[in-house]
Amino acid sequence: MPDAVRTAAVRAVLATSLTIIQAMIAFLSTVTGSWLAFPMVLSSVASTVVATWAVLDVWVTRQVWNQRNGVVSVPSSTARQMRRERRRAQKAARAADRDGPAGGIRDRLKAGGLSRA
Repeated sequence: MPDAVRTAAVRAVLATSLTIIQAMIAFLSTVTGSWLAFPMVLSSVASTVVATWAVLDVWVTRQVWNQRNGVVSVPSSTARQMRRERRRAQKAARAADRDGPAGGIRDRLKAGGLSRA
């Protein structure tokens, strides 16, 4: 995960956890009939808006990063597939060179390409 996206994700997690804590305090304050209930409900509503904005920020930051820097390589990426095909072609070429005419030592001995000294 890129640094900008990671930073936005950390902000979103902190905002969301704070919102959940505030909602729980608001609920418990309401159940007990405390004077703190109404201010906590108002701050929970405001925190919900902030947490929603933070989660959307993660999504937007990720989209912008992908658009500017390209897609992060994944196992099904075309670049990996091309590399894999190139390796197979090189391996096949080496095998063809090895098994080609006069490729082995015995073939070279029979053809007189090597001395027996």
